[in-house]
Amino acid sequence: MPKYLADAHPDIKTIDDVLKHPELFPDPEDKSKGAIHNGPQGWGGTVVTSQLYKAYGGAAANFTLVDTGSAAGLDGSIAKAYERKEGWVGYYWAPTALLGKYDMVKLDYGVPHDAAEWKRCNTVADCPDPKKNEWPKDTVQTLVTKAFSERAGEDVMGYLNKRAWSNATVNKLMAWMTDNQASGDDGAKHFLKENEGMWKEWVSPEAAEKIKAAL
Repeated sequence: MPKYLADAHPDIKTIDDVLKHPELFPDPEDKSKGAIHNGPQGWGGTVVTSQLYKAYGGAAANFTLVDTGSAAGLDGSIAKAYERKEGWVGYYWAPTALLGKYDMVKLDYGVPHDAAEWKRCNTVADCPDPKKNEWPKDTVQTLVTKAFSERAGEDVMGYLNKRAWSNATVNKLMAWMTDNQASGDDGAKHFLKENEGMWKEWVSPEAAEKIKAAL
């Protein structure tokens, strides 16, 4: 079931809200039905979306689960909806360049994440009785060896402990890099130029001045 919603209606905040309004998310092949866009076959996210479609009663709510065929097909369905100013609902993830380009809203699942149920049925394609469930949140960590931490010193380890940014920040950066066919070095410089208020908090005032001078 959907993770992200495009062109959100102010009264639609949850998956159950979406399922009350198939007319706002028309199926490209049958306008009498709503459409939930899934990923291509072979993706783990496609299995989960198919299982949550069952759990939330997508078919009974007059929604079709659309196989977009490929990653490009999934991206294209979002781009087409924006061009036509139509509602779109389906599976997507962050951080990605596409979510930096198009303004999307993550839907609330209406229930907390249940890890045991997720493993039992939500991620198993042929499980017959999936339950409503929230998609788990990934944890992103910076790992270093003990030897490095001892050698690096307080300034370096202080930086690594403070450094953090949101998916929204990375989405925008990835979109800029894609649009400009930018290298990793180009992306790093763009990030530093555009987000001084963020990264200045990660380093000492002296280091911040050196970084600004280098840019």
